[in-house]
Amino acid sequence: MIVRAFQAASSSWSSSMSHKLSGLKDLHDFIDGLLLLPGTQQTLAHHRHEKWVDELLDGSLKLLDVCGTAKDALLQTREHAHGLQSSMRRRRVGENGISAEIGEYLASRKKVKKTMDKALRNLKGMENKCSFSPLNKDPETISIVRMLMEVEAVTLTVVESLFSSIAGATRQSKPTGWSLVSKLMHLKRVVCEEAAQNLTEIEKMDSALSFLIGFKTKSVNLVQIHNLQSELGKLESSIRDLEEGVELLSRCLIKSRVSLLNILSQ
Repeated sequence: MIVRAFQAASSSWSSSMSHKLSGLKDLHDFIDGLLLLPGTQQTLAHHRHEKWVDELLDGSLKLLDVCGTAKDALLQTREHAHGLQSSMRRRRVGENGISAEIGEYLASRKKVKKTMDKALRNLKGMENKCSFSPLNKDPETISIVRMLMEVEAVTLTVVESLFSSIAGATRQSKPTGWSLVSKLMHLKRVVCEEAAQNLTEIEKMDSALSFLIGFKTKSVNLVQIHNLQSELGKLESSIRDLEEGVELLSRCLIKSRVSLLNILSQ
């Protein structure tokens, strides 16, 4: 059954990503505290006219932009998962099957993937290229700037991982998708467990639905539809957790940006 297929991944992706987002929030909370220290404020204010200060400020805005992109993509995916789940509750198996609804879900996912692919390309151009040079700088300035640069780099790395997962950049080959449908339909197991475990919950749902839509609805019974509904509900819950994590991170980024702007306006 699809339940077993999804249990193979044991929601490790969403849990791991939520943990990373929580860690980033804590990291940016620390940075905001650092920006409130008199010594930090004096150092940044003293160098306010240097190019690398503007680059740090620009970087904080870009981080907010990518978080906004992530929130939008997660929201769209969750809403379409909810819509498919609701449709399944209203529809019966057989003549009034769910092929159309699944097709709509997969079409929406293609749009989200296209957006994520574009966002990933944009991220490549955001890699830290700060013009800061430690020459003729005091140790405190060097320490502060390097810390800010490293936090920005870590944040971009985590967001890139999130984008890749939403886009399905780690999608596996057709046999893996077939194994998910095989479990769903109680057919002979032709599954490669190790490969399946590399898929996220979002990718597993995409893969299972893509293959399921190729079968006649009469091959899927009510129990299997119920199981699919259940997994869609779990997927929706996992995505909601990630949305919350990105939202909390965004709030921290806003606080840090406001603190930085206040320092440079003094």
